[in-house]
Amino acid sequence: MTEHKDGVHLDPILAELGQFGRYQMFTYCFIIFPILFSAVYNGQYIFAAADLKYRCEVPQCESSSPEYAAGGWTAWAYPESGGRCERLRSLGDTCTVGAFHVNETERCTSWVYENNNTIVQEFDLACEEWKRTLVGTIHSVGLFAALPLTSFVSDTFGRRTAFILTAVSAGVMGLIRSFSVNYVMYLVFEFLDATLGSGVYSTGFILALEMVGLNRRVLGGNLISCTFATGQVVLALVAWAVPDWRTLTRVLYAPSLLFVFYYFVIEESVRWLLSKNKKAEAARIIFKAANINKKKLSPESVKQLTQEPQEVVKQPKTGINREADENKKPSLFIAVVKSKILMSRLCICSFWWITVTFIYYGLSINSVALAGNSYVNYILTSLVEIPGYFISVMTLDRFGRKGSIMTAFIICGIALVSLPFIPSTLQWLLTSLTMLGKLCISMAFSSIYIYTSELFPTTARHSLLGVCSMFGRIGSIAAPQTPLLMRYMRSLPYLVFGAMAGCAGALMLLTPETLHMRLPDTVEQAENIIAAPRTKHPTDIIVD
Repeated sequence: MTEHKDGVHLDPILAELGQFGRYQMFTYCFIIFPILFSAVYNGQYIFAAADLKYRCEVPQCESSSPEYAAGGWTAWAYPESGGRCERLRSLGDTCTVGAFHVNETERCTSWVYENNNTIVQEFDLACEEWKRTLVGTIHSVGLFAALPLTSFVSDTFGRRTAFILTAVSAGVMGLIRSFSVNYVMYLVFEFLDATLGSGVYSTGFILALEMVGLNRRVLGGNLISCTFATGQVVLALVAWAVPDWRTLTRVLYAPSLLFVFYYFVIEESVRWLLSKNKKAEAARIIFKAANINKKKLSPESVKQLTQEPQEVVKQPKTGINREADENKKPSLFIAVVKSKILMSRLCICSFWWITVTFIYYGLSINSVALAGNSYVNYILTSLVEIPGYFISVMTLDRFGRKGSIMTAFIICGIALVSLPFIPSTLQWLLTSLTMLGKLCISMAFSSIYIYTSELFPTTARHSLLGVCSMFGRIGSIAAPQTPLLMRYMRSLPYLVFGAMAGCAGALMLLTPETLHMRLPDTVEQAENIIAAPRTKHPTDIIVD
């Protein structure tokens, strides 16, 4: 039960309002649009910085307006490896069979591109694959930088303020980036876009769920996750219709400027208002919600919301009590560090988080490199997330945390490791295995948060979860670089993904099952979690 220092018991009041009434639906209808756009912005670089087909320019052989589809002269002007980055050294100014050295090559200095749809042609990034993939890494570094910035704004100025600022900031940074005059400017505003705008998902998630009843939080969370997956589909469809990266960026980002008007249509989080002693404003919102939901609050709830909080006289602390308070946090930190069980779990959980983010983002990024239509491939890898989310909800409480997540990791690993052994002629099977891997890793991604929370004590749960999440950013930062592995072996990224998924699944054997167990409150309870008393209902498991 949530009781704030002003004496308001919020959870029972929310239950009286209705777990997911008309007011909550109204709020969700507005919040899901910025979250949908956050998915668009999170993956737009995959298309804006997509690889292009290009070849070396051979001045003596080109037409007045060089085109990518060259003539028969490529047979004697390019080496057997192709003319992507090198060409045969010329012996003169003519384009005849004997005008090129048959054994010597030289690096190209200019290229002819298939089209001008991406920044590869715009900033002449041919044969500099690392510059292209660096865009995704810079974006992920921006996501990492956004964590403390968004948290500070959200906790200090409110969820609504952070939500609107991040939603609008993304639009401003994206529009400026569409006018980039060079590669460095593009990278700078890619970073600022992610740093200032990526927080819209987390703040929207909190803002939406903090007004939903306890029994509908899983539903609410799933709706937001499905909205994010839908946003990725919208991204691919728009990119398919508008392939030019500058126009695409403007079409995608311009609508975000309209979110500034959200200040007049959505309310602040009641929980945040109560935590800041803004009881009158919180009461106004609750009464408004009750009116929209057509619910009548009990006299006790009305009294809590309207009466003035009583002053509490604080007794001066003795020297002994003061010393105990000062040593409270250090002693907790030391207790966690000294616990071999908790430290081993922290290491294992950190590897899980690195694995799920690495594979999740890696599969999305590499989907455009699969044979067939790159837009369709990206749409399929996005849509397949939705059943993954629902499967996690159905299996976690029925088959247990360990069994469900381990199965997801193992199946994902088997599917991805199998890809190199499938003939290229069986394209439908290659695509199906990739989709299966994305489904399983999406299921693991949504489940691992709950399971990780249940492995640590309440006194240190939030801090240790933060450590795991921070390590998880390593995976999202490294994922954009995985296309570079294709230069050595086309299926190498999938072998790496599969191997990591298999290792993550095997590590599940080293952690306990937490199904129907009460959350541990102390380090000692967490260490003895296997012997913890069991409850009868999964709903008793509540992450603090």
